[in-house]
Amino acid sequence: MTESFRRSGEYDYDDPQGPYSQSQGYSAPVNPEWPPPPAYEPTAASPLPATGPEPEPRRRRARGSVALLAAVAIVAAAVGGATAYGFQELAGKNDVTATGTSTAVVPAGKKGDVAAIAAAVSPSVVEINATLDNGSSTGSGVVISSNGEIVTNNHVIAGAQSVKVRTSDGHSYTADVVGTDSSKDLALIKLQGASGLRAATLGDSSSVQVGDSVVAIGSPEGLTGTVTSGIVSALDRDVTVPTDESQAQGQGGDGSWPFQFGGRNFNGDTGSSTTTYKAIQTDASLNPGNSGGALIDAAGNIIGINAAMYSSSQQASSSSDAGSIGLGFAIPVNTVKSDLAKLRSGGQN
Repeated sequence: MTESFRRSGEYDYDDPQGPYSQSQGYSAPVNPEWPPPPAYEPTAASPLPATGPEPEPRRRRARGSVALLAAVAIVAAAVGGATAYGFQELAGKNDVTATGTSTAVVPAGKKGDVAAIAAAVSPSVVEINATLDNGSSTGSGVVISSNGEIVTNNHVIAGAQSVKVRTSDGHSYTADVVGTDSSKDLALIKLQGASGLRAATLGDSSSVQVGDSVVAIGSPEGLTGTVTSGIVSALDRDVTVPTDESQAQGQGGDGSWPFQFGGRNFNGDTGSSTTTYKAIQTDASLNPGNSGGALIDAAGNIIGINAAMYSSSQQASSSSDAGSIGLGFAIPVNTVKSDLAKLRSGGQN
């Protein structure tokens, strides 16, 4: 391929007649008044000096390089529209797929399409069932690596004697608790014997704006893979949640996770041992069991881990009124990413 760049007819230095050969083959009338032609042939044009520039071949080679680079750029752009999960699997890595900016998890033409987002992200959201001393706890989790690392809320697995996980395709696994951080209400669990799972793409919560469209996926009341949608209704809400293990097990009187906002307790008393974090507020419907599930932006990136929802006191006494009233809170994904190293190291607090 690189042996020669010469096309047919270019630089035909092998012609013994030189560039004037055509003129010698031309027969024209001879005027007697004109002087006779010289007795020698015109000197053939000498090839370009060896030390001189080689403009055309070099330019052609440069154009070839530019074309190659352009082709690579086009391929990279095309691949860039796929999920970051694809790169992870092709590279054979199990690390979390995280991005500093939005990544096209769903096709550009499907951005904001709830059905497309659900199809792309639902395989990365699981149902978690924890067996406790005094009962059980049901929540959700987000797959962050293909070998079974899952992020959830600390209050979902706090005090658990055993943890079972069911994926969106119906497979069940036993999970080990790797690390917990009650100060951020986060936990990392790891499925036993899992491989080839679809890891979610962690986005950038610093770019989230009020009014952005969002989708929530989780297992409210054990209804695996439930999808709801809404908008980001507020940012940087100071949400206070309990860190005491027994309080985490007890949860609120109506089955919802107790939390505190603006000095008021919601869904039960948070107790004396608490922690406060900045939360994303959403009106996407969240219900008990959504805790630990995914809050997703219009491009399919995880921007938060759903953690708390408000239920009025009247809802606790009437099942017909039970459900979300449009006040849910999620832990920003940047908080999750900054805490992963600690969780993976086995931190327990």
